[in-house]
Amino acid sequence: MKNLIQMSFAGLLAFGISACQLNDNSTENSAILADSTALKLINDSALAGHISRLASDEFEGRKPFTNGEVLTLNYLEKAFQEIGLEPGNGSSYFQDVPMVDIKSTPSPKMSISGKGGNLTLNHLDDFVAASRHLVPTIDLKNSALVFAGYGIVAPEFGWNDYADLDVKGKTVVVMINDPGFADKSLFKGETMTYYGRWTYKFEEAARQGASGIIIIHETAAASYPWAVVRSGWSKSKLFLEAPDENKSRSLVEGWISQESALKLFKIAGINPDVMQQAKQKGFKAVDLGLNMSLSVKNEIKRSVSKNVVAVLPGAKQADEYIIYSAHWDHLGVGEAINGDAVYNGAIDNATGTAALLVLAKAFKQAEIAPNRSIMFLAVTAEEQGLLGSEYYATNPLVPVEKTVANINVDAMHAFGLTKDIVAVGYGQSELEDYLSEAAKRQNRVVVKDPNPSAGFYFRSDHFNFAKVGIPALYTETGDDHITGGVSFGKAKKAEYTSSKYHAPGDNYDATTWDFSGMVADLRLLYEVGYKISRETKFPAWKTGSEFKAIREASLNK
Repeated sequence: MKNLIQMSFAGLLAFGISACQLNDNSTENSAILADSTALKLINDSALAGHISRLASDEFEGRKPFTNGEVLTLNYLEKAFQEIGLEPGNGSSYFQDVPMVDIKSTPSPKMSISGKGGNLTLNHLDDFVAASRHLVPTIDLKNSALVFAGYGIVAPEFGWNDYADLDVKGKTVVVMINDPGFADKSLFKGETMTYYGRWTYKFEEAARQGASGIIIIHETAAASYPWAVVRSGWSKSKLFLEAPDENKSRSLVEGWISQESALKLFKIAGINPDVMQQAKQKGFKAVDLGLNMSLSVKNEIKRSVSKNVVAVLPGAKQADEYIIYSAHWDHLGVGEAINGDAVYNGAIDNATGTAALLVLAKAFKQAEIAPNRSIMFLAVTAEEQGLLGSEYYATNPLVPVEKTVANINVDAMHAFGLTKDIVAVGYGQSELEDYLSEAAKRQNRVVVKDPNPSAGFYFRSDHFNFAKVGIPALYTETGDDHITGGVSFGKAKKAEYTSSKYHAPGDNYDATTWDFSGMVADLRLLYEVGYKISRETKFPAWKTGSEFKAIREASLNK
């Protein structure tokens, strides 16, 4: 560990990153910069101490509803208490997150019929389907199929695939991603908006009153192959408890393969070019003249997990909050690989969980206290679909209009210092401008997500804060390694993804981990939050963000 600490310090100096460079507390204006007392607490040994425990076999992979959850919750509560933070939920450090585990088993065949013929699709090979309705059996019989393009209603982009369309009692068939994927002049071009995510398409179909929704899979547009869809939909899923028991959702939600979609259009007597036409503004939905029948059986279990919430009250504007978030959960104990069955999740996301504790201590011991309150929120069930953060965002412990910003920490790599840091979803909010200012003081740069069409901005916990209008920042480790360059950084990420991501190999290794990049990135995130904590203005969404109108409405109540 000593060698790694020395390496980190040397790397920071080589980059021109020093605690004293960021220390200038002589005036109120200069207090926007972080102070050296706080920055020194964000270091290798502090992070390693927490990660080594959280990612140990003792914690059993930190899966919700296991002994690993109990150990993790106890560890976080004790750590926040020792730092001196207050409970974030009245007298408790915990927020209950009620969840439902649903194992949906559709009938082996999906039956489709019409004047042009019949089509039978096979479960898993051709289609997947499930239902969130909390009933044992769901029968969707002879539901008329309608091709609704992308299934998007986006007033700010002048797009409405449901215009003059009544889909009540029907099943809509829609494409994945958004029009910008096909035409860079539409929406945000290559950067996917939330309208492109499959979760949005299910939500919009429900708002339109559709009984069913089927998404057409296409590998490039989805950014993953059919095998990922098949695997993800072949097992039970956790969902949040809903007051209406999900009766507002469509009865059936699912996907079909692209090959199956082509067969569908063929028996409907419709040229498959209709999918190309749907990528153009002004497209009108097409009644396929087909009916679909499918039944789904549900096995339902209820349980409660917990978010962990701790607060450092602000010195002046204590009713306004900045939230640092990270998910504490991982995948628990599963299939053994090379004799190891514990999915420890050291990178994903013991790093982020440890970061919350290190940041909390830094804020607590800063020479000049933040004026706004800082909340540290360790959420549950991210690996099950961002459930803990979704529950918090829809059941906030402080008002949304009083929540200034969210800064999310997830899966920080340990291959050393980089000249860049990635702002995922670049162009969304002014938080990126704060990040750029801080990066300049480290002689570093903020870069865009190298694969914006994959929609990674919508795949971590910050997204649920964005959905309710709270400006949210999510960064990833950069690629341009200080000595190895871009090729080295990309190779290290590829190695992690191929052999360690969501596998037992995601372990902490004190002999190989280089914390210098992690420390530098965390110091940037500290600076962003610290500066905002000393201001009175609210960072805003940028023009063109799909979350801008939501925020403005909440602030103008």
